[in-house]
Amino acid sequence: MRDFILIMHNDAQSTMDVADATWTSYFENLKKQGAFVAGVEIGDGLCMVKMRPAPPPTAEWSRYIRIRASSMRDAAQLVEGNPVFEAGGTVEVRVLTPN
Repeated sequence: MRDFILIMHNDAQSTMDVADATWTSYFENLKKQGAFVAGVEIGDGLCMVKMRPAPPPTAEWSRYIRIRASSMRDAAQLVEGNPVFEAGGTVEVRVLTPN
């Protein structure tokens, strides 16, 4: 099993479809499959660069979920039912690589 991160963007078509009850159901499904590791909303922040002006933080990201899956394909299948995805929003699937 490998760790992946699902990064939700702030571009869902309908915020009504991204309600707490919908998230609860989605998390329960991930947990039932043994895929859920952690998840949290992403708040305000800043970018830091030592030798030049820093760019603004990425405003498109709203939350992330860390999951476990055996492949990128399996991780991508776990996006089904994600409230942001189901409301027409973007969900990035990225593999987490250990140092």
